[in-house]
Amino acid sequence: MAYSTFVLFGAFALSLYFGVSYCYFSIPLKIYPGKYNVSSDVNLTSLRKVALKSDGSGLSLASDPTGTVNFLDMVNNLQGDSGRGYYIEMSIGTPGQKLNILVDTGSSNFAVAAAPHQFITHYFNTALSSTYRSTDRTVAVRYTQGNWEGELGMDRVSIPRGPNGTININIAAILSSDGFFLPGINWQGILGLAYPVLARPDSSVEPFFNSVVRQLGIPDVFSLQMCGAGLSAGSETDTMGGSLIMGGAEPSLYRGSVWYTPIIEEWYYQVEVLKLEVGDQNLNLDCREYNMDKAIVDSGTTLLRLPVNVFNALVEAITRSSLIEEFSSGFWEGTKLACWMKGENPLRFFPKLSIYLRATNTSESFRITILPQLYIQPITDVDGALDCFRFGVSSSTNGMVIGAIVMEGFYVVFDRTQRRLGFALSSCAVSDGVALSEIEGPFSAADVAANCSGGPLKEPLVWMISYALMAVCALALLILLLMLILPCRCRNRNGEITDESSLVRHRIK
Repeated sequence: MAYSTFVLFGAFALSLYFGVSYCYFSIPLKIYPGKYNVSSDVNLTSLRKVALKSDGSGLSLASDPTGTVNFLDMVNNLQGDSGRGYYIEMSIGTPGQKLNILVDTGSSNFAVAAAPHQFITHYFNTALSSTYRSTDRTVAVRYTQGNWEGELGMDRVSIPRGPNGTININIAAILSSDGFFLPGINWQGILGLAYPVLARPDSSVEPFFNSVVRQLGIPDVFSLQMCGAGLSAGSETDTMGGSLIMGGAEPSLYRGSVWYTPIIEEWYYQVEVLKLEVGDQNLNLDCREYNMDKAIVDSGTTLLRLPVNVFNALVEAITRSSLIEEFSSGFWEGTKLACWMKGENPLRFFPKLSIYLRATNTSESFRITILPQLYIQPITDVDGALDCFRFGVSSSTNGMVIGAIVMEGFYVVFDRTQRRLGFALSSCAVSDGVALSEIEGPFSAADVAANCSGGPLKEPLVWMISYALMAVCALALLILLLMLILPCRCRNRNGEITDESSLVRHRIK
């Protein structure tokens, strides 16, 4: 009986752990906080990071003058860079209060600061909006780094350089946060553009873009161009950072064809990675390694993040192919910068990085390639005599994240209608006349598994399983306790009281 009780308690504790841990969901937002004060030996803290014409493949273009969306008005509506994030200006409430909102394809809540914070200059004052309505629900979101808590409400939102019209939007009013707003940023909220399943506190909270599509009738497609490629991550000036096109794609923002990969599952923008190459070296890992436990495209994450085994293999391959004889491990780990005298060209020491994605024709793949200018990132040096750089790739324990440093090389189309992501060469991914990215294909996918994305259970499924386990264990525990307490709390032949439920002493904390 004691053994049975122990087993049930162990199962209950385990299910309780999974249930609680997955209720407080971790979303991969990592934004670099601002300017480094560095020398070649300085350690770094953690880095943060509607009627339109079709192009023949179902993609909405801006070439129909009768369309209700003018994509040209949206060109250059973003500011920022990969280090501090790309943001768009929005007007919230009545009368409108203007805030800069971070564009994040790796989460689903629209959340704005609704209280003062030391790192932001202004916030959304709900009391000053005659149209704000609280829903009397609390909400909390935890990202890979940083978190916030607040209340859910609804209000009117318009985008000065977005689709015409005002929409009623679910808004999370951020009342407290930790590590979310950072020094040097110029945004006061976050625009989650992923699917409803990631919305908090549950999927009944309609995400921003879903509301825009439903209320304005535009196609369920948006596209991103981020133009911070090669810019110093410590730059104190905010240049025009790119474009968020809602409703389709703007042809002037990309070159060549759009190559499509299927969206594997509609939560994050999950894709299927078939292999990685460093220069002309194939890492030769099982393709499931690249997708362990998912591979997503996320504008809210600064770096290219790789599962640990993939990261180690990539660093080893770069080390083999690089012309540099020795490199501090701190550079690869992101804790140290590599510095050269001004005028040298260290980027020639590093190879190209290529990611193979499964094509919509699943027997084929295509390859997106970034040059060292994108993943070896310049950092402002206070000395003035050195050019310092950081490694734009890091290891990850929760899957591959194709972050901003890769996305800056491409015009990325999020075609939710046809459940696919498109990649084309970005018109702004050029430095000194040299293109910083490449796309090639198609290639045969016959040499890889038919399904490379088969990893651990997805988080929504784990929640359901953990809750079911909790319910079963709680019921079994209750029955067991009743069986132990009621019949056993009696005098034995020696007149003593037996109480085997005294085994229940190690309570869940």
